[in-house]
Amino acid sequence: MIMKKMVFAVVLLLVSFNGFSQLKVGKDNIAKLCGCFEVDFKYVETFSPDTAYNFHKREHSKGTELVLPVSDSKNKIVLQHLLIVNDSFIVKHWREDWEYQATDWLVYQGNKQWIKQPIAAADSKAKWTQTVWEVDDAPRYQGTSSWINAKEKTYWENTTNAPLPRREYTTRNDYQILKRGNRIAVSNEGWMHEQDNDKIAIINGKEKIIAQEKGMNAYTKTNDINCAAAKIWWEKNGAFWNNIRTKWDEVIKAQPNIILKPKLDNKRLDEHFTKIFNLWNSKSISLEDAGIQAKSIIEKFVSANQDTALK
Repeated sequence: MIMKKMVFAVVLLLVSFNGFSQLKVGKDNIAKLCGCFEVDFKYVETFSPDTAYNFHKREHSKGTELVLPVSDSKNKIVLQHLLIVNDSFIVKHWREDWEYQATDWLVYQGNKQWIKQPIAAADSKAKWTQTVWEVDDAPRYQGTSSWINAKEKTYWENTTNAPLPRREYTTRNDYQILKRGNRIAVSNEGWMHEQDNDKIAIINGKEKIIAQEKGMNAYTKTNDINCAAAKIWWEKNGAFWNNIRTKWDEVIKAQPNIILKPKLDNKRLDEHFTKIFNLWNSKSISLEDAGIQAKSIIEKFVSANQDTALK
């Protein structure tokens, strides 16, 4: 009996240590995703099971990006990406949330539909969940994994369903789900987001891979002065977008599923937000009123299709 108690105590200590270790290791590695970076995005379709498939042109783009920690609590870190165009024009880019031992997530089903599901404790234990959001802070995809340190490499990886990427959803409709194989590897020079993606069409209720794709997004550290304009922009405008993030959280919490309309009054969600942002930026409305208007718009985009929400 004494031996059993000692073994149980040792196991409990190891589990507790592992959890503490993942919490610290994760926070340390996520901190390395922040800073000023020269970014290099490369994508190429590599294979299709359909011999008649016409491969799309490979894509290559570059830019400068600031990644800011806009919220950092014990178990959750929120990072905002800001793209810098021509040294001074700032584009609010995507956002990523990192949560330790998350309890629920949104599972993408295709056609702008997500199901809210709990994460089993065993599947979340000592793991970090990354949630990626659109430029208008609408949901994109989530994945869960532990940070791994092996053979002098530090990385986090998972596979998850996502909507079409921004670089494609305005130009093609031959597939509905991008099954993303994500690997984020950090180093002293920056970090690499490597992707092995399946492009999946939903045909008569069945999934079919039409093509596979390789993505390599390199974030290389550069002098902070190259991101000074983005830092100033966020200091001025961050309150507005933090408010939008809060309103999204409220709407998602209240809905069993998320189904987004592509447009409302013939305008995309980001176009509606731009109008509200301009009113707030010109001091025509208060931050509180901007939040009220934004939440109303979000609810109309989300709730318009709730009568057909997935069962």
